[in-house]
Amino acid sequence: MTAAAAACAAVLAMTAVPAGAADGAPAREAGRAPAVPGGPAPAWALKDTGKPTVRFRGLAAVDRNTAWAAGSLGTVLRTADGGRTWRDVSPPGAAELQFRDVEAFDARRAVVLAIGEGEASRVYRTDDGGATWKESFRNTDARAFYDCMTFFDRRHGLAMSDPVDGRFRILSTSDGGRSWKVLPDRGMPPALEGEAGFAASGQCLVSAGSRDVWLATGGGARARVLHSSDRGRTWKAADAPIPAGDPARGVFALAFRDRAHGLAVGGDYRPDQASPRPAATTGDAGRTWRTAAAPPPAYRSGVAWLPHSRTAALAVGPTGTDLTTDAGRTWRTVDTGSYDTVDCVPDGACWAAGEQGRVARLER
Repeated sequence: MTAAAAACAAVLAMTAVPAGAADGAPAREAGRAPAVPGGPAPAWALKDTGKPTVRFRGLAAVDRNTAWAAGSLGTVLRTADGGRTWRDVSPPGAAELQFRDVEAFDARRAVVLAIGEGEASRVYRTDDGGATWKESFRNTDARAFYDCMTFFDRRHGLAMSDPVDGRFRILSTSDGGRSWKVLPDRGMPPALEGEAGFAASGQCLVSAGSRDVWLATGGGARARVLHSSDRGRTWKAADAPIPAGDPARGVFALAFRDRAHGLAVGGDYRPDQASPRPAATTGDAGRTWRTAAAPPPAYRSGVAWLPHSRTAALAVGPTGTDLTTDAGRTWRTVDTGSYDTVDCVPDGACWAAGEQGRVARLER
């Protein structure tokens, strides 16, 4: 058994319940995990994507064998053999686009979001594993800038844009991303001055169950999390105790294991700036948030609950990966490799992706 496998087994045994463009440098080895109390530390196993100039901020794990990664230079990759080989399934003519989110339903069906001002924000869908794509949405409003996307099920999903006319804009689909419409903004509270979402990991808009969805913000005087219990038609905003007051600070990623219990991570993405409180937790669907007692040591852009656990989760960022085994109250660094996003799935697999073509899987 590998160290990563032993670590995963130990973590799950403790917690299981019934029931930008990259700099072009070659992919480097995963950072060495420091010694931590209680046994071996989780470690990522890098999978060679063959794309060292691409930064993958979009990630969708289907199972331990199948995953999709989306990133800069209009790149979309898919693996069906656990990362041993990758197929470049990028949409034709998309080389100038920045894909920041991908949502996959299985090995053949997926939806990807390109971000940017005006027509740079687009959505594509494939039904044949990326052999062909259909552009299902192109933003024609120069004021809009789409950041993230989420799906409640195979048909119903949302995408969010930075504020237009003082309110976040929500895009909705009821046919699996084949068509989209802008929802009325009457139920959206006013945005703060300078407030926006961060297209850093595809996790600034997340859902749990069939109707609940949360939107993470930063850039304003306060970091906030907005919650909707009716698929994005009405929203309530709550302050989050994560550094704010600057365009580079706020909540970058959310993860909910059910409609009540959630994690928020973020901070200040600038490498020369400290992020003293980059993580928070909620137990009431995001109405209130509490700062982690022992947070990660630096900015984190992605977060995911470990499968079948009420208490274990991973947070990732450019300076490392952190593990919590007490539902986000305390975190410990377990790897120093650079990743932007993380995704875990019910069969027990966890994947991470980031700069310099890096995609990794937590082996079992």
